[in-house]
Amino acid sequence: MFSASVSSVAAYASESDTENETEQMFIQRMVDTHGMDKATLEKWFSKATKQQRIIDSMNKPAESLPWHKYRKIFVRDSRIKAGVEFWNKYHVELKRAEATFNVPASMIVGIIGVETFYGRIQGNLKVWDALYTLGFHYPKRGRFFRGELEQYLLLVKEQNWDFLEPQGSYAGAMGMGQFIPTSYREYAVDFDGDGKIDLFNNPIDAIGSVANYFRRHKWRWGEPVAYPVVKEGEYQDAFEPKRMKPRSNAGAIKSAGYQWKVDTLDEQSAAIYHFEQPDHKQAWIIFDNFYVITRYNRSPLYALAVVQFSQEVVASRAQAYWNN
Repeated sequence: MFSASVSSVAAYASESDTENETEQMFIQRMVDTHGMDKATLEKWFSKATKQQRIIDSMNKPAESLPWHKYRKIFVRDSRIKAGVEFWNKYHVELKRAEATFNVPASMIVGIIGVETFYGRIQGNLKVWDALYTLGFHYPKRGRFFRGELEQYLLLVKEQNWDFLEPQGSYAGAMGMGQFIPTSYREYAVDFDGDGKIDLFNNPIDAIGSVANYFRRHKWRWGEPVAYPVVKEGEYQDAFEPKRMKPRSNAGAIKSAGYQWKVDTLDEQSAAIYHFEQPDHKQAWIIFDNFYVITRYNRSPLYALAVVQFSQEVVASRAQAYWNN
């Protein structure tokens, strides 16, 4: 899964020649810009492997599925059960994350559950190979992924990693929250205070880092996220989000005849988005917080999966409480 927001482009050098950068040009830029050792980089590049399956995965991501099929991948009983167990085990840390970052525990639990099944599915591809393959053999996103490869090399240096050891997704996302290198360097935090940041094996650091990501992308505590429309009204172009960012408001959408079951403030930014069901397209009203989820992963399918999965975990946990 292309996680940790593909919109989080690396702080790339502004030179125009990075558009068609070769391996040798990249290596030289790392030497000139970051003082890295040229011989070491050349040795590392000699161990890089282009993998066609990575390119194939980029060309056909799960987000290309219709919503009703995509949902089934993540909103499943086994994953919901694991979400309840994770929340119960780390309830103290989740409550601390809420207080520190003003991001609800349900959202943190939802993200980590959808991303990696609470660390069980972190990806089995070498991050080095994924970023090398996409940086130099996937032209339509090459510049972006060379930026991520740059950030990865800085991470290797900062974290004292073996450059071949970290494994992740086909897009080079790593750890329990699946952070791409830019996001790892920018948003990951040492939430348990042990002096190091470990998103691969430390759930507490993962909890704090996901929460920090959402705070930095302006999550609004207590504000709505998304609700299914129970009655559709007269559609207007302004109701369509622009890159998933709402352009209208709840009052205008309500005035056009749309209805949803939850009370919201008229002035809240909102949009209408349609999700594909087997025999129709279902309208949802989405708010600024929904847009924030798409900063983690730009797909609206992903964002709605996180919303619905987190709701199921909350409901299951509440049910278990009342049954005991």
